[in-house]
Amino acid sequence: MGQVIIAAVLGLLGALVVFDVVQRKHAILRNFPLIGHLRYILESVGPELRQYIVTSNDEERPFSRDRRSWVYASSKLRNNYFGFGTDNELELSSNYLILKQATFPWPDPVVGGPGYDPNYLLPGGKVLGGPRGRARAFRPESAINVSAMSFGSLSANAVEAINRGCADAGCLHNTGEGGISDHHRHGAGLIWQLGTGYFGARDAQGRFDMARFMDNCASADVRAIEIKLSQGAKPGRGGVLPGKKVTPEIAAIRGIPEGRDCISPSSHSAFSDADSMLDFVERLAEATGLPVGIKSAVGESSFWQELAGLMESGERGVDYIQIDGGEGGTGAAPLAFSDHVSLPFKIGMARVYRIFAERGVDERVTFIGSGKLGFPVEALLGFALGCDMVSVARESMLAIGCIQAQRCHTGHCPTGVATQNRWLARGLDPRHKSERLANYIRTLRKELLWLARAAGHPHPALVTADQFEILDGRLGAETAEDLFEYRARWGRPGAADRAFLRGIATAKS
Repeated sequence: MGQVIIAAVLGLLGALVVFDVVQRKHAILRNFPLIGHLRYILESVGPELRQYIVTSNDEERPFSRDRRSWVYASSKLRNNYFGFGTDNELELSSNYLILKQATFPWPDPVVGGPGYDPNYLLPGGKVLGGPRGRARAFRPESAINVSAMSFGSLSANAVEAINRGCADAGCLHNTGEGGISDHHRHGAGLIWQLGTGYFGARDAQGRFDMARFMDNCASADVRAIEIKLSQGAKPGRGGVLPGKKVTPEIAAIRGIPEGRDCISPSSHSAFSDADSMLDFVERLAEATGLPVGIKSAVGESSFWQELAGLMESGERGVDYIQIDGGEGGTGAAPLAFSDHVSLPFKIGMARVYRIFAERGVDERVTFIGSGKLGFPVEALLGFALGCDMVSVARESMLAIGCIQAQRCHTGHCPTGVATQNRWLARGLDPRHKSERLANYIRTLRKELLWLARAAGHPHPALVTADQFEILDGRLGAETAEDLFEYRARWGRPGAADRAFLRGIATAKS
């Protein structure tokens, strides 16, 4: 009898292993059959364990359990509400955001009625490339887009899932500096990022190659070009993709030798200062007709002062500026850099925007924010500080299955997101996870709209810095406008864009 029971148990366990391996919804179970169920069991009792034994819902970093739970629930279209009131100590919290709601909010369209949009499409606050008259200028369909993460740092399945999800949600997908791969060609419009290695657009010596750049531009749905000056994870440092990750496919895409360490230098060879950078920008824009922008973390202010001054004449200029906060982190980095180099988003964005606003050139530039802005309130503050769009990266990784294991730099990501290990990557089903990314993007846009309407506006870009208060932890608060020394009109789109955004809302209502 005992042998029969043991055989039955082993048979059930074997069947469960087979089921785990062939199912496609859960990467952890596909990669770690049977034992992966322990993760979900522990997750189900996690709140109790943290409350009585380990940590609270707000203590985990870089993203708290509450934040990750919101992303997971949103991506699965599950109930993402929280009950029993906030568990945050509001009066004792410093740097805590409070949105001041309007007494008479902007009305929501009736579900299923005129103007109701189940995709919650939210156009960008400005026409990208419009002020400089680029031949292929456009207003992005979505003000929320996916930030730079390259194929190489992410698996092929992860890149495909993100691209399919972006196409479904109607948003843009930034390639990261690793070049354009076949995994980026599943329907989403691309922002092609050019880093210091010029991968996909370089000659044998690693210098920028215009002919190869144009060939690759024509090979995919590239909507804009981004020149990466630095990123929040490791500003001032280049990157290294270890040789064991440089597969034949990655080597061909990047234009580098197979199996050897891929080095991204710390600085560009095509230009060396703001003046020569603008020459390079105009050269790319003239050749392609595309908007050309820059992405940078914020350190010294002299570069931004010089750039704004050079753009005053209107003869040359970048089409957009993406400010990446020092809290960004999709790239593995030395601890000293990730912890101590470059300003956080709120401070960096405010400083740069103020420089451009004081010179009167802020309306000529589309501002994009990134750095833990993939949550409704943080994203809305970005808009209030002058952003016309927001880009999200790690939150997108969470949406497609990342569990914050923080093993991205090892190549052993258990969910198949940040690895080139074939067994681990196979656990991530691109089509299934693409739906989750699209759900997350739509939910973020929806709740952003809810917050903007609560503040009395039809679009997040119309919310102003004085509508946010920031608690100081000492029973005091200061408006974001006062704290960041903004003037009343700063942070808002120009008159034409304001009219457009209000006109869309009026037509929908």
